[in-house]
Amino acid sequence: MAEWLSFLTRQGLQGACHPLRYLRVQSLFKPQHQINNFNGVQQLMSSETRYSDYDAMDRIFPPFSEEVYKVYLVNLEKLVLQYIPKRAHIFDLCCGRGELTQLLQEKGYQVIGLDGSEVSLRYARENAPGVEFILDDARSLKFPSTFHAVVSIGSSLDHVISIEELENVFKNVYEALLENGIFALESYSEEDALSHYSVPIRNGHVEDDYVWIGRLTYDREKKVLRENYTEFQLLKGEWQRSDVTLLSRAYSPAEIQSVLKKVGFMEVRTYDEERDLGVSGRAGKTFFVCRKLLK
Repeated sequence: MAEWLSFLTRQGLQGACHPLRYLRVQSLFKPQHQINNFNGVQQLMSSETRYSDYDAMDRIFPPFSEEVYKVYLVNLEKLVLQYIPKRAHIFDLCCGRGELTQLLQEKGYQVIGLDGSEVSLRYARENAPGVEFILDDARSLKFPSTFHAVVSIGSSLDHVISIEELENVFKNVYEALLENGIFALESYSEEDALSHYSVPIRNGHVEDDYVWIGRLTYDREKKVLRENYTEFQLLKGEWQRSDVTLLSRAYSPAEIQSVLKKVGFMEVRTYDEERDLGVSGRAGKTFFVCRKLLK
């Protein structure tokens, strides 16, 4: 360990070992060119190069326990699942490793998952065999009216830090839903960001052949959380360094509600996960639930 502290000092990273507050980071990305087919619906992806930064995060962050996703499922049963058909089509937006996708599949729903991390989707295909998973960008993905529900958990869409791009995502979701379809997304509030990141957080992890160090800071004026991570991997006897920066925005509930209504959603409701849904330790985490307008 003394040798590592000396090495980190030379890299300007000493002191970056605070206990990790784990996050579920699902990602957005620009897709490779291909055509997928879901229940007879063709979906064309663009030929732009996807973002790869989120692949590194799958090496850093371990998966949540199965119990966490069972709690998510209980929440969705209250907010979404009881209002859609038993074998409904559900879109798991920013699905990560597919843990929630798997639970929805086991309940008989027809699910498709999307995520920006190729590494995450390798795990997702193992967790939920038979489900179609798409490597694509939520900001450019186009589906015709297909799904009874779209869900996005883990505050994944907070990584869309432009309000204009968030509006584009919501438009895509709106178009992908059937009439009277339900959209449910989870978001961390500005209150939650301030409570956890009012001072910079340093964290990290050390193994014999792999080390990562992270520093998280929150810009109150811009409402943007910056996560800077440095990885060291021992490859063929030499330590290789790589760096990645992730940004997310702490939207206010009013901002998200406004954009949802702007693209056409109705009955926009908010639920504090601790106060309204009874999930201990989740104060400040909010579910937004809304419907596509009936024509």
